[in-house]
Amino acid sequence: MSKRTITVIPGDGIGPSIIDSALKILDKAGCNFEYEFADAGLTALEKHGELVPQRTLDLIEKNRITLKGPLTTPVGEGFTSINVSLRKKFALYANVRPVISFKGTQARYENIDIITVRENTEGMYSGLGQKISDDGQTAEATSIITRQGAEQITTFAYELARKENRKKVTIVHKANIMKSTSGLFLKVAREVSLRYPDITTEEMIVDATCMKLVMNPENFDVIVTTNLFGDILSDLCAGLVGGLGMAPGANIGRDAAIFEAVHGSAPDIAGKNLANPTSVILASIQMLEYLGMSDKAEMIRSAVSAVIEEGDRTTRDLGGTHGTTDFTQAVLDRLV
Repeated sequence: MSKRTITVIPGDGIGPSIIDSALKILDKAGCNFEYEFADAGLTALEKHGELVPQRTLDLIEKNRITLKGPLTTPVGEGFTSINVSLRKKFALYANVRPVISFKGTQARYENIDIITVRENTEGMYSGLGQKISDDGQTAEATSIITRQGAEQITTFAYELARKENRKKVTIVHKANIMKSTSGLFLKVAREVSLRYPDITTEEMIVDATCMKLVMNPENFDVIVTTNLFGDILSDLCAGLVGGLGMAPGANIGRDAAIFEAVHGSAPDIAGKNLANPTSVILASIQMLEYLGMSDKAEMIRSAVSAVIEEGDRTTRDLGGTHGTTDFTQAVLDRLV
């Protein structure tokens, strides 16, 4: 069988160590990948003088599948978010953030299984119309919602729900106040929902969604929403299952996909063998499912689940005393 080549961006801070964990696990599971490594973030800036070198863009375009560690965008120096730039460059319109409860974590809830589907290229993150008045007293930004973008993301959410035998899609909006942008998103989402009579649809204002996610998270299944709201809600959902260390993310377009750890680069613990690699391991599981390698995905998921439930060589955030390499070895030991 020929090997599939994927682009790997180790990233900054703890990125290289947790990416190394994920690759060792993919190899042990017999995924038969070839890896082409590329730089981005502060690492790339120091090596090449730019945050995303052209070679990195070329490799993403060539291989179409990328596994990425956390990246650092310098703050307050005029740099555009690297993640936002990559999503726009490759039209990765769907951000898919699943959260699932794992027994043995320090989470406050059990039996959580929610997917947030976030529009990834429009809304307040479009980057358009950002300006500050000459006197520094007024700031403006433009939110852009298009019918095409709204239809694309809501259709994606309903197709995902149907594929995974989900029962309900919650359309999250703020159309009561933001009548133009959020209003258009809601209108289009309603139209799309009519094509899926087999799936229950509910509509919910974003602030009410936050409250209800905390009070009764078990009532949610698939959430679909705009960019800014999805960014906030997906982090809230991560908090339900133990934090960002337990939350992966996929950025999916028509021709390419980037799978990533959604947490930051944590430079304070970089090089100290302390990081929990679960987020990027779960992202690699998303990647396998996207590639139709469900058997390998389930094998790795079962191994990770067993390690966490048994508390075998778990990291500090999971209640253990071990580091990245020990946790990784515990997973590898269960892949037979």
